[in-house]
Amino acid sequence: MFIPNLLSTESGSEAIVRARIIIVEDEPDLRDAVAEYLGAAGYDTVTAESAAAARALLETQSFHLAILDIAMPGEDGLSLGRWLRSKLPVGIIYATAAGTALDRIVGLELGADDYIVKPYELREVLARVRSVLRRVPQPTEPLQKKAKTDRRSLAFGPFLADLDGRLVTGANGTVIDMAKSEFDVLEVFLTRANRLLTRAAISEAIGFTEDPESSRAVDIRIMRLRKKIEADPANPKFLRTVRGEGYIFSLPTGDGN
Repeated sequence: MFIPNLLSTESGSEAIVRARIIIVEDEPDLRDAVAEYLGAAGYDTVTAESAAAARALLETQSFHLAILDIAMPGEDGLSLGRWLRSKLPVGIIYATAAGTALDRIVGLELGADDYIVKPYELREVLARVRSVLRRVPQPTEPLQKKAKTDRRSLAFGPFLADLDGRLVTGANGTVIDMAKSEFDVLEVFLTRANRLLTRAAISEAIGFTEDPESSRAVDIRIMRLRKKIEADPANPKFLRTVRGEGYIFSLPTGDGN
């Protein structure tokens, strides 16, 4: 994924783009502490005290990842996250005060790529940022050079998945609104079509540690994917469940590019 308008440094003949992160948090001390810590770790950080301030910044700037506080005065982080996803293919980490296992699962269902539970340690924030960014292909070429390369794409039914641009379009070129975490799972299936994949294999492919909670997270992402690519999610044509084994993405021979 290449996001334009990002600061870069030169290394030899390549422009290496540093990941840019926007931190939207209404608590000034916490907001500044997170920005300073991630900045020291080598990321370019920008802060906003509210959803309105973030929207103003996002009209002119681009980011790889956003850390959004859910409970903010005015527009909350969930609403901002949905708007942000309509603008950029960006990773999102929600900050929430909810700490039970059920609340964490609900956070994933709301479209988070990850979440952090308040109060949190800055080291935990950094670990989760790195985890999400590992699943985002980091650009190392100028935009002009990248545009000249062949793009990987796969067709299934009425859909076309641009694996390099991380974009899915449907009939008549309509863009399918898809979270980065959902595209991660879809890409795993498309590049391993017609093969049985266990939850453990899927978790490993997207960078999760296999445990009961990760398996549940995989199931949630698959459930959300079905709602977006299946005409009848209860009776899926593409993403089928093999009871007791895992999942298989059915792609007819010759369907794709």
